[in-house]
Amino acid sequence: MMRLMSRSARMLAVAAVVTATLPFAANDAFAAGMPLEQRAQAAKTTADKGKTCRPARPFYWEIGDAGKTLASGRVGVRAPQADTLLPVASASKWIYAAYVAELRAGKLSDEDIEFLTMRSGYTRFKRCLSSDTVDTCLQTLANGKPDAATKGKFFYNGGHMQKHAGLIGLGDLDNRALAAQMRKVLGTSAPVSYNQPQLAGGVVSSADAYADFLRKLLGGKLALSSMLGSHAVCTNPANCEQAASTPTPARTSWHYSLGHWVEDDPQTGDGAFSSAGLFGFYPWIDASRSYYGIIARSSLLGTLLRGEGVRPALESAECGRQIRRAWETGTAQD
Repeated sequence: MMRLMSRSARMLAVAAVVTATLPFAANDAFAAGMPLEQRAQAAKTTADKGKTCRPARPFYWEIGDAGKTLASGRVGVRAPQADTLLPVASASKWIYAAYVAELRAGKLSDEDIEFLTMRSGYTRFKRCLSSDTVDTCLQTLANGKPDAATKGKFFYNGGHMQKHAGLIGLGDLDNRALAAQMRKVLGTSAPVSYNQPQLAGGVVSSADAYADFLRKLLGGKLALSSMLGSHAVCTNPANCEQAASTPTPARTSWHYSLGHWVEDDPQTGDGAFSSAGLFGFYPWIDASRSYYGIIARSSLLGTLLRGEGVRPALESAECGRQIRRAWETGTAQD
């Protein structure tokens, strides 16, 4: 099993390593010129008929490159459209990390990295109210109070980004102002809005708008583009002393980079970068950084089922991985 050292300075180029070594690493079919129609049909068949994608219904999916959408579809009764607005929950984290990287012109401080890789110790965060600002949310309950026991350890929690946002001057912003600030700095249509001023989970977006953000990442138009997978930390407490809490199943060993996951599990991972949300919104970029994809859905189960392997997020990630595999190989997956 691949292990990463605990020092962030030694955790560079994760994506390059896992792409070369993982069992489902992206092959060279894309570069070899496989017909678009073959890849699109394989992805569509997987989304429509693959058993792995059945639990995620209803959903909208798409795959694209830095220039445009290349394939898409709707699966299930009353599936979302490309422009349907949905709460993306933890997919908000990728947007915030990109904002910080842009603000810093790609030169993140050690403190920035600690917060964006969820090792700051601010792990008591519960929720914001829609009427809050970033700072008033921090003052609610124990949201803004650190926990010395989790300092320096990976602990998946919204408190890291909430506190960081207050430290870098976003404290007075409410939902509307926060969304405007993100769009201004990132130059994308995402986020459309916030339903609460929570940097790690408050974004409301559509597949269309979020795809605009992913295309900019693929096209090298954001500082975070060249930093995907960098400073990654281990996340599974079962086999990593530097991890305290993770939302992924105990059998899964991914790493966490700057506001996004690296899906590099030695058994099932393909090295993709992603940021699955509690309600099932799942954006990704493949390990070769050639294309992006989205599973867009909003399952109410996300409000009921929390903890290990939260179902809507996990269902979408598993379905998305199969669609990604179908696209790469030109062969439908089950």
